[in-house]
Amino acid sequence: MTTIDWHGLTHAYGTAEDIPGLFQRLGGADDDEVWGELWSSLCHQGSVYDASWAALPHLTAIACGRAPGDRFQAVVLAGAIVVDTDDPGRARYAAEIAELLGVARASLDSGDLSAALFVHLLKSVLSFEGEEFWAETLEGVNSEEYEVECPGCEAGLFVAFGEFGTFVSEGDYVTGGGDGGDATRGELTPAAPDELTGIGARLHGEAVAHGQEEVARALTLVFGRGRCPSCDTEFAVAEEVERLGY
Repeated sequence: MTTIDWHGLTHAYGTAEDIPGLFQRLGGADDDEVWGELWSSLCHQGSVYDASWAALPHLTAIACGRAPGDRFQAVVLAGAIVVDTDDPGRARYAAEIAELLGVARASLDSGDLSAALFVHLLKSVLSFEGEEFWAETLEGVNSEEYEVECPGCEAGLFVAFGEFGTFVSEGDYVTGGGDGGDATRGELTPAAPDELTGIGARLHGEAVAHGQEEVARALTLVFGRGRCPSCDTEFAVAEEVERLGY
């Protein structure tokens, strides 16, 4: 940290001179607040800055237990920072990324991970591996919906698979009913696990291997098939997610 000219670097709010002080506060009672500030400064709504990349060595130290702080937070924040495979920072910090990948993979084996945290850690694994698209797009598993477009009639569709049901609806809908409860809905059919291929098979396999049944079920729907409620066209959900580039 002492070899970095943080005054000459920037983050979302200007000069990065406050970053060393934030790292020094980790390990105390206000860790949640500090991590919130680090996330907001270094990866603001997905945007990264020169200070974000400069922070990678310290995030790596936290992830590996060489510095105080929550290793999961460090891994997930680092994964969000390095996700852009075209950023030259990936080459500069290749050693840190390789070390973080090992920690991220090992973290998947941690007991009692919530489904949401497991997805965040799996996203980080993909990010460190260079699988940019699904490292970003997998967040839809946590939000329990994807927005796609019908390949037949080009209608805007929501694919939902949360606590309020499993369906495809046209246009906006209100979760749980309400004003949008009578919206026309189409079918959403899960993929058979043994028929999954490629990235779908890999992600589903990770979830199953780590006892994440909720995530595994969601992934069969993400890589399953939907039916447009407007024109009755059947489509592969993941293919439409990829086609739109999300």
